[in-house]
Amino acid sequence: MTLIDAFNPELDLALERVVPTPRRLVWKAWTDPDTLVKWFCPRPWEAVHCEIDLWPGGKFATVMRSPEGIEVTGTHCYLLVEPDSRLVWTSALTVGFRPHAQPTSDTDFVFTADLTFAEEAGGTRYRAHVMHASAKARQRHEDMGFHDGWNTAFDQLVEAMAGQV
Repeated sequence: MTLIDAFNPELDLALERVVPTPRRLVWKAWTDPDTLVKWFCPRPWEAVHCEIDLWPGGKFATVMRSPEGIEVTGTHCYLLVEPDSRLVWTSALTVGFRPHAQPTSDTDFVFTADLTFAEEAGGTRYRAHVMHASAKARQRHEDMGFHDGWNTAFDQLVEAMAGQV
């Protein structure tokens, strides 16, 4: 297991839940582009495109569309891929660990997400540890609705995977 810095409440946000969805389906929801677009952003927003190249240094890219038609693109780099149990990706880098250009608007910010999936009581314990470079960036992400947004999206993941074997 690769170590990640311990949770720092000044810089980090976290979400942890246990859901009745098998771990392999939670993994599929995060790693299959056709599945990810069904749940990735809270409605009424929608994910309209996803690219996944699942290896350390590989691409994780999404395009989200607002109800008004505004598209937000995110291109990230996988840092760690542990099948069925852990994904670590960052918005600080793009494919091949190449650094992104500096953010161009005050809505852009850098973070690293450490996602873990563990089997528990017929379901999955899901944990998202999202690390920011500054307290200001952490606060901006929280103010954008991190907890409500990520929880709503995860509810949509559970809904999208319901009934799959």
